[in-house]
Amino acid sequence: MGRSALNTGEFPTTAQISEPPLDLPVPLEGRNYCGELDIHIDRSGAWFYNGTAINRKEMVCLFASTLLRADDGSYWLVTPTEMGCIEVEDSPFVITEMFTSGAGEETTISFCTNVDKMVTVSENSPILMKPSPLTGEMTPYVVLPGNIEARLERSVYYELVEHGVEMDLDDELIFGVWSSGSFFPLGSMRETDA
Repeated sequence: MGRSALNTGEFPTTAQISEPPLDLPVPLEGRNYCGELDIHIDRSGAWFYNGTAINRKEMVCLFASTLLRADDGSYWLVTPTEMGCIEVEDSPFVITEMFTSGAGEETTISFCTNVDKMVTVSENSPILMKPSPLTGEMTPYVVLPGNIEARLERSVYYELVEHGVEMDLDDELIFGVWSSGSFFPLGSMRETDA
């Protein structure tokens, strides 16, 4: 498989392919193990092949449709015939748009990613506040199916905060949002007061 493979729909690979790790996202089941692919996704959600940006959104969406995450947090491109690991700086997707309906505890929040994936915030697709692996700052993410994470762009986060309410949880005042009948904490009001 050569460097021109990116144009053929096959995965480009590095020169050396080691044995597959134990923690695969799915069993090989006849797929070719491609090792570490020359593909990485930067913090902005831009995809790169061999250091060059992949500018065709259709190509990015095609690769994104094959993305899986292993239990160890690594990201993989998996097709019926091949699978290989890719590098992801932060999260593979970025939330670029937000949609809401209803009000109060009846609010439903949905997001759209940079690869046009839609997700509605719920117990199965929660909002998580956790440190960014790059900056260490508390950062909002949404969990997509397959435990794949999408980071909220700052402008979307500000829009989300406008829908926030305070709630007393275990004698602590928490700021968060409602969606699909569940409350998703964004932070402690104690931290805000500090």
